[in-house]
Amino acid sequence: MKVEQRFGPGHRVLVTGGAGFVPSHLVDALIARGCTVIAVDNFVTGSKENVAHLLDAPTFTLVEADISDGLPDHPALAERFDAILHMASPASPTDFEKLPVEILRVGSVATLHLLDRAVADGARFLLASTSEAYGDPKEHPQRETYWGNVNPIGIRSVYDEAKRFSEAATMAYRRSRGLDTAIVRIFNTYGPRMRPDDGRAIPTFISQALRGEPITVHGTGNQTRSICYVADLVRGILLLLDSTESGPVNCGTEHEVSMRELAETIVSLCASSSEVTYVTRSADDPEMRRPDLSLAREVLGYEPTVTPEIGLRRTIDHFRERLA
Repeated sequence: MKVEQRFGPGHRVLVTGGAGFVPSHLVDALIARGCTVIAVDNFVTGSKENVAHLLDAPTFTLVEADISDGLPDHPALAERFDAILHMASPASPTDFEKLPVEILRVGSVATLHLLDRAVADGARFLLASTSEAYGDPKEHPQRETYWGNVNPIGIRSVYDEAKRFSEAATMAYRRSRGLDTAIVRIFNTYGPRMRPDDGRAIPTFISQALRGEPITVHGTGNQTRSICYVADLVRGILLLLDSTESGPVNCGTEHEVSMRELAETIVSLCASSSEVTYVTRSADDPEMRRPDLSLAREVLGYEPTVTPEIGLRRTIDHFRERLA
């Protein structure tokens, strides 16, 4: 399957959360195509540093605003958009406890605001959803047809259920208002521009290893994740954006690794003296995560290409520079 590029020079694209980890890489890729990109971010978890290299670019505009309050009155937001990518949301485990209401609002009220704008503009609307929609899965690997196993009132529920609501809203607008929509379910992604303190395993392990601190693995470390380098994810998102597919479509890699193995690998790649230690596991932490990529391969021609060793080395180099 080959997907032809649909968005490029002359197209205006809105990216919410555009100063965040994954969205900032997506902004780079869209601008490289020749798109005019307007990024909206309130910097609760995003950082201006992630897009500082673009601030003087004529095809980029950064607007500081909370989209849960609706799009603000700004000249760059007044013109029609060809595509709207809703990427905004705090997404790390530490955010679930610190920003629960903010997460619920950006996954509900903000989603509805943006869907209404997409209808008004006749834009393609792409929702960044998550593998968390599957909860602690009883199916492995996870296919898009699996409905999930989610605790609706647990500590992680604010993120899980906000994304599930966003998916339901997106499909409702597609069915009832004829909106051109797409949903991508993003699996564990890593790479440069992650927050060192965001609570996710890879930035935590790398930061600890570079400082020579104990590596804190939750539980027994036998729980698994499938890790995807950010460049592979961005390529998959752009393939879905360019296509006419509605999804949901899984995007990630099938390289499944235990948290203990991941910690040991990072210690080795960092040439660190850190020792792996074990701490109490957080509530509702999924036991397994691996996407079934059959649909992505079939309808998008998607195939991840960056090996874990290459991706982790690039990420370690980035963190080493930041922590120097």
